[in-house]
Parts: sequence; C-alpha cells; structure tokens
Amino acid sequence: MFTGIIRGTGHITHLSQLPGMIKFAVTTHDTDCLSNLEKGASVAIDGVCLTVVNFDSTSIWFDAIAETLEQTSLKSLHEGQPVNIERAARFGDEIGGHILSGHIYGTAKVDAVEKSQNNCILTLQCPQEWMKYIFPKGYIALNGASLTIVDANDKSSTFTVHLIPETLQNTTFSTVKKGQLINVEIDSQTQIIVDTLQRLQKRL
Repeated sequence: MFTGIIRGTGHITHLSQLPGMIKFAVTTHDTDCLSNLEKGASVAIDGVCLTVVNFDSTSIWFDAIAETLEQTSLKSLHEGQPVNIERAARFGDEIGGHILSGHIYGTAKVDAVEKSQNNCILTLQCPQEWMKYIFPKGYIALNGASLTIVDANDKSSTFTVHLIPETLQNTTFSTVKKGQLINVEIDSQTQIIVDTLQRLQKRL
C-alpha cells in the first residue's frame, strides 16, 4: 500500500534488457528511500509497485516482467531517466494523499504543459473508457503522485491537474514534456462505486 506522497527521486542506472523482462537499478541520494530497506520490500517507481531484488548504499535493483512493461511507462526506461520513488506505507504513517496499490491502470499522454510563476498545469489524454472514473475534485495518481483532478473533458478524453511548487520540487514533474507517457492509477473507491452502479443499472 502507498499514499501517493513522493518521498524522493532517483535516476535509472544499470538497465539490462532480457527476454521478457528488464533488470534495472535506481540510484538515489535520498536517505529516506534507502533507510532500513530489505530484499523483498515493495517500492513504487513512478507509481509502479515493484519488489526489491537487491540494494546497496546508493542504489536499489528491480525486475520488471512483460506484463508490467506492457501496462506502464517502464517499457521506455533509459539510463539517466529521473523517476519518482515511494516506499510502502507502514502502520502509523500519516496518510497525506490517498490509498494506492501501485497497480497501474495504464498510461496517459501529456497533451499540454502550461507553466507560469509558481504554477504548472498538465493536461493529459487517456482512453475514452477511463473518463467515467475521472471528474473534477476526484483523486488520481500520476507517476505515483496523489493529485486532485481540476477539470475533465469527456469529448476530448482529457483531464487537467495543477501542480504546486512543493510537488514540482519533490517529484520529476518539473521536467515533464508534451507527448510523455505518464503512469495512471485510478482511485479504487471511485472505480468500485462507478462499476457497481453500472451493474445495478443493467439489472433494472
């Protein structure tokens, strides 16, 4: 379980392409990301829940298999790429964002990036079938960061989020570009409510 509050960032190192999977390391100087780490622990990289297979004083190693690569932006990883890192939540931690599983729904493409002093507005385009779960003031996780949806446009299958300076400082969103693929995790409670109501309507 994760909260969508990004604790640190790192960059991709030692990436190896293997049949049906990739092996890669994330190097970080954030001590919170490395503190009391163990093999088998769950860590979210750009929102994707992965299992720690090895680590040292500065880097964490992961394996990503074909299914994970197919559903997420990890398929386009390259050495030097910055990524968001979040350790799994522990009992007693403050839940500052919203409950996340790290199971990515798919990717959305950045349609526009609007920057001004102390503001950044992202517009993303997603599959039309997702729009039933996306509405203003609702939660969504983008590359692992818990964010609030500001606007949604069903006709264009787009939605917008606003990023505050704190988010830009502590995540990789300061370097986001138009056309970039972003991992999306739909709020699970929203999905359950919408899907349940649709099933009930079909029975009436």
